[in-house]
Amino acid sequence: MKKSTFNIPQMDCSAEEQMIRMRLEEFEDVKSLNFDIPNRTLEVYHENRLNEIEEALDSLSLGSKLNSTNEAQMSPFASDEQQQKNILWWVLAINFLFFIIEMTAGWIINSMGLIADSLDMLADSSVYALSLFAVGAAVARKKKVAKISGYLQMGLASLGFLEVLRRFLGVGEMPDFQWMIIIASTALVANVFTLWLINKAKSKEAHMQASTIFTSNDIIVNGGVILAGILVYALDSRWPDLLIGAVVFSFVMRGAVRILKLSK
Repeated sequence: MKKSTFNIPQMDCSAEEQMIRMRLEEFEDVKSLNFDIPNRTLEVYHENRLNEIEEALDSLSLGSKLNSTNEAQMSPFASDEQQQKNILWWVLAINFLFFIIEMTAGWIINSMGLIADSLDMLADSSVYALSLFAVGAAVARKKKVAKISGYLQMGLASLGFLEVLRRFLGVGEMPDFQWMIIIASTALVANVFTLWLINKAKSKEAHMQASTIFTSNDIIVNGGVILAGILVYALDSRWPDLLIGAVVFSFVMRGAVRILKLSK
């Protein structure tokens, strides 16, 4: 057994992790993959075919570079897989619930910030669902799930941009800043609870680290929507709401593009 360590500069979220997993799972020689997303490194435990593994990683255009290859035992990493799955199910449920709540509230109170935040929640839900539902599935099925998820997010983000543009041109009512703040604050509390759940697992596995990053980003977005609500009131203008909506839609679009890479 060998352990090859790769530096992958452009691996910064779970989407890249899924790309790599699907690309390498065709190699029977690859026995285990340990990801360290914050440090952009990947440990591949394998028997042979190192050159082919390098070529497979290079084909993903993530800037991968082999750092070292050493003799090793099977990956020493062990974790409570069932506990992690249970936590990810909770995270998925919370994200999808608040997608529905924020989307509904956003349309009712005319807040593009809440609508965009809801799509950000949906984007995260898609990644968690992809990880959970595709476990043990064939590569073709995983790619199909990724493609559907990516195009759905891209379509919704595009519609969101068009709606922001329409409202920039003067169509639409002022958002209700009070409900903006209330709903975004509730979502923030939910994300703080989610972050507590994830940290409770004390896992160093990549998908759990990615969940921590996603949820931390969600908390920042929630804070942005709350700030936008305050500025809507202070400035008596809908521009802060439209601005935060456009910014978050761009994040959702970026995530959709990354997920679509999984389907190639």
